[in-house]
Amino acid sequence: MRIVDLSRELYHRTPSYPGQPPIIHGIWKTHDEARAETGGVHGNSVMFFSMPDHGGTHIDAPRHFGMSGTPINEYPLEHCIVPGICIDLRHIEPRAEIAPADLAAAVQKAGVPIPKKGTVLLCTGHHERTFPSAAYSTDNPGVNVAATEWLAERGIVHFGIDSMRPGPQGMVNTLVHKACLELDITHIESLCNLESLLGRGQFQFIGLPLKWRGGTGSPIRAVAVFED
Repeated sequence: MRIVDLSRELYHRTPSYPGQPPIIHGIWKTHDEARAETGGVHGNSVMFFSMPDHGGTHIDAPRHFGMSGTPINEYPLEHCIVPGICIDLRHIEPRAEIAPADLAAAVQKAGVPIPKKGTVLLCTGHHERTFPSAAYSTDNPGVNVAATEWLAERGIVHFGIDSMRPGPQGMVNTLVHKACLELDITHIESLCNLESLLGRGQFQFIGLPLKWRGGTGSPIRAVAVFED
């Protein structure tokens, strides 16, 4: 098999969503400190991290959209290993809305159908163009409510995008989140490397969340698996 990594690297102060806690990563104990504790026998270094449950490449739990939604520790793992396709939306302008017609044209160009109970990854080129500049957190294009409904009508369990939010910044993004709860789907944010999936057909998407009790989301290690 061939595995394509679709996950952003996490490091101290990696860009996080505006208004959310920063991602903190540091050394809790050095090798030298541990050796001193053991009288020079051995040194085990330990690091620590602190981050929001929507930091880095992550999946939104339905609980993020409303208290009636499923928390991440109860989210079906069957939805985390699913067939997927990636579609090319790199021509969409920054901050623009992606409409149903844009999705339909991109799927037709991809030449593979949207898999039932699968995922659609939206390659807008936003991560490739802007990360880690300030524009990464503001200038993304994204789906509107009609496009979200269009995706849900095709039987997906979630969709993914290479930016910090599924919709363009502002009220449209808020309404897309609300629509996901009503449509019983969710989405994955802050993917990267989607360009490498274009034109390669269907793959197996894997993105397993951490088991945070009552969590509204979770970082995932997102990958696309192609069978040889």
